[in-house]
Amino acid sequence: MNKPNSPRSRVLWSLLFVGLVALSVFAIVSQSRSFTLESFLEYISGASLPWVLCAVLCMLGFIFFEGEAVISICRAFGYEAGHGRGFSYAAVDLYFSAITPSATGGQPMCAYFMIADGIPPLVATVVLIANLTMYVASILALGLLTLVTQPRIFMTFGAFSRVLIVLGFLAQALLGLFFVMLLISPVLLRKICSWGLRALCRLRLLRHPEQKQAALDRHMDDYAMYAGMIIGRRRALTRAFFLNLLQRVSVISVPFFLSLASGGGFLRAARIWAVQCCTVLGSNIVPIPGAMGVSEYMMLDGFAELIPEKDVVDFGLFSRAVSFYILVLLCGAITLVNYLIKKKRER
Repeated sequence: MNKPNSPRSRVLWSLLFVGLVALSVFAIVSQSRSFTLESFLEYISGASLPWVLCAVLCMLGFIFFEGEAVISICRAFGYEAGHGRGFSYAAVDLYFSAITPSATGGQPMCAYFMIADGIPPLVATVVLIANLTMYVASILALGLLTLVTQPRIFMTFGAFSRVLIVLGFLAQALLGLFFVMLLISPVLLRKICSWGLRALCRLRLLRHPEQKQAALDRHMDDYAMYAGMIIGRRRALTRAFFLNLLQRVSVISVPFFLSLASGGGFLRAARIWAVQCCTVLGSNIVPIPGAMGVSEYMMLDGFAELIPEKDVVDFGLFSRAVSFYILVLLCGAITLVNYLIKKKRER
C-alpha cells in the first residue's frame, strides 16, 4: 500500500480547501447586502443552546455512524475493531474526501489506516466498496422518500436546482449500480485494473507487464473470494445500510435543530430537513470542489421560502459552519493525531 501523500501535497490541498471555504463563505454572505459579522454573531448568540448542542451531536453522529458501518463490515470478515477505531477511520475518510478533488483521497487514506491496523489490503478494499454501496443506497432512499412524500419541497427550488436534483438522483443510481457490479461481478474490476495496467505500461510508467498482470490476476482471484464472502453476509450489509442511513440523517438534521434553535417551529424545521435531502442529491452531481459551491447555492435557494429574508444568510452560514466547516476541521485534527501516533509506533 502506498504511503499517504507527501507533507507538501497535504499542505497544498489543505490550503486549497481553506481558500475554497473562504470563497464559499463569501458566496453565502454576498447574497445579503445587510450581512455583517456583528449581526451574524448576534444571530448565533440568540440561538437556543440546547438545540444547538443537538445540532453538534448530529454533526458528531455523521462521523460516528460511518465508522460504525465500516467496522460492522470488518467484523463480518472476522476483524474486530473498536468504536474508537471506527470513528478515526470515518474522520480520515471525511477529511481527505473534503480536501481532495472529487473526494478521491478519502477511501485510499482510510484504507491506508485500516491496513496499518492489520486488516489485509483486499479485505479493506472490499469493506470500503461495500460501505460506499450502502452509502449511495442511503442517499437514494432518503432522496426518494423526500420526493415522494413532500413533492412541494421540490417545487420550492428554482429551475436550475431542480435539474441538479434530478440529475443527482440519476447519477447516484448509476454510481450505486457500478459499486454493486464491483461486488457481484469481480470480472468488471479485473477488466478495469487490466486496462489501467496496460495504459501505464504503454506510457512506460511500469515495466515487466507480464509479471504485473500475473500479480494482478492473483490479487483479483483473492478479491473475488472476499467479494463473494461479503455478498453472503446479508445481515452485515443490512446493518451497514441502516448505519449509513443514520449517518445521512445525522448531518441532514443539523439545520433541523438549528432552525429550532433560532425560534422556528417544528413544521418549518421539517421542511428545512426535506430541503437538505434534496440539496444532498443535487450537490452530489458536481465533483468536489465544485460541489461545495453548488451545495451553498441550493441550500440558500431552498431556504428562501422558509426563512425570513433578513435571516436566511445568517441561518445558511450557521448551518454550513456546523455541518461542514467545523466537521472538516475536527476530522483533520483527528487524522493528524492518528498519523502522529502511527509514526510514533513505527519508530
